[in-house]
Amino acid sequence: MQDTDAATAPTSTVRYALTGARGGFARTLLAQTRGIDRLHPAVLCDLDPEGTVALCTELGYDPADLHVCADAAELAAAKDGGIAVIADAALLAHADYEVLVEATGSPGAGTRAARTAITTGHHVVMVSKEVASVSGTALADLADEHGVVYTPGIGDQPANLIEWYERTRLLGLDVVAVGKSGEYDLVFDPATGRVKQLDQEVDAPALADLLTLGPDVPATLRARAEAVSGLTRAATADYCEMGVVADHTGLVPDTESLHYPVARVAELADVYALAEDGGVLSRPGAVDVFSVLRLPEEASFAGGVFAVVRTGDPVTWELLAQKGHVVSHSGRYACLYLPYHLMGVETPLSILDAADRHRAAGPRRPRPHAVLAGRARGPLAAGTRLDMGGHHHDVAGVAPVLLDAAQAPADTAPLYLAAHTTLARDIPAGALLRLDDLADPDGVLVDAWRHARTRLVNDRNR
Repeated sequence: MQDTDAATAPTSTVRYALTGARGGFARTLLAQTRGIDRLHPAVLCDLDPEGTVALCTELGYDPADLHVCADAAELAAAKDGGIAVIADAALLAHADYEVLVEATGSPGAGTRAARTAITTGHHVVMVSKEVASVSGTALADLADEHGVVYTPGIGDQPANLIEWYERTRLLGLDVVAVGKSGEYDLVFDPATGRVKQLDQEVDAPALADLLTLGPDVPATLRARAEAVSGLTRAATADYCEMGVVADHTGLVPDTESLHYPVARVAELADVYALAEDGGVLSRPGAVDVFSVLRLPEEASFAGGVFAVVRTGDPVTWELLAQKGHVVSHSGRYACLYLPYHLMGVETPLSILDAADRHRAAGPRRPRPHAVLAGRARGPLAAGTRLDMGGHHHDVAGVAPVLLDAAQAPADTAPLYLAAHTTLARDIPAGALLRLDDLADPDGVLVDAWRHARTRLVNDRNR
């Protein structure tokens, strides 16, 4: 019997362009591409083209196929089966590809690259959450105008969680909270009384008596947080990713600092219950992040994603609990989770979905339901430059917060619009950054954010 799906499956090669080609995410995508016959990395854009060539050579690409191009003529000459390597993203307007994977992590450069791709008829897979947090709505609307796809990339937490949420909704489940684990687990060794988070390690003997939640969940979570207070658990990237999820789902943060409970995976249905049922949530429909607490021999959550739902029929969920699913002690909540994200190893799914099916992750267009904003960690003087850097793209002197857009001041400055700008005035400690506080914001980002705010107001007035 003929396999109909196989017989009708697309077979043409999909050519993609990749910005930020020397980054860690890009490397995982380029490595995986070599195992997928239908994918070809036609254009690689990075400020270090020679380093990009070296990376591709290390990954097993033929150096003879890699052509560093400085202008449109050289780009055209590299089309036939080769890989064009460019430093100037403006050259994307002259390149031959179907899908752009934007992975620069630069709010301004990424927005410009995505706009170039969309206006010249190319789909965009957005890996740069920094771009999406400011320009996602504007780029999605622009893509609609040009008949192309704008989508977050499968393999990173936002797209994975958006699709996980939509799956639960399709099943008719009543979603109370969605979220992800922090980037690094808290691994507690009872034999030593120490807890390790990647390359950090501290004494935390109190955790030995806190490995189970007990009847007072918030009290246990407070005690755990105190026990690991020597570790920095929150990351700007977490807030940004949850902001992207909020914009695609309409779910919003329960608190601007997120709860960040120190929790074991089997406890999530109890932790993310409503406060009236013993959990941490003040309202349903929240996005959040938790810190995984586990023993050395236990499996990691691996930066995975989860949805906590109300259970409904108790017999159904008692049966599922017997099969090992995570159900709260009360039986009223359950946690459905996907314990991994594979970065660029999975992103080919988004590239192929965009090219073959014109499909984005999740059916909803992004809108600014949440605002990734910033509060001054201490007094900031006029003239201070808000530099962005580090692994998590922190903004110097500014603490990330995730605000419900319906409650945020209209002139709130998105954190990654403020990045790399200069302050026009003194900012007191704890103050929220406002647009007028910025002396030299990027006009492209300002326009994108104003478009988003206008779109949100118009949607509400319909």
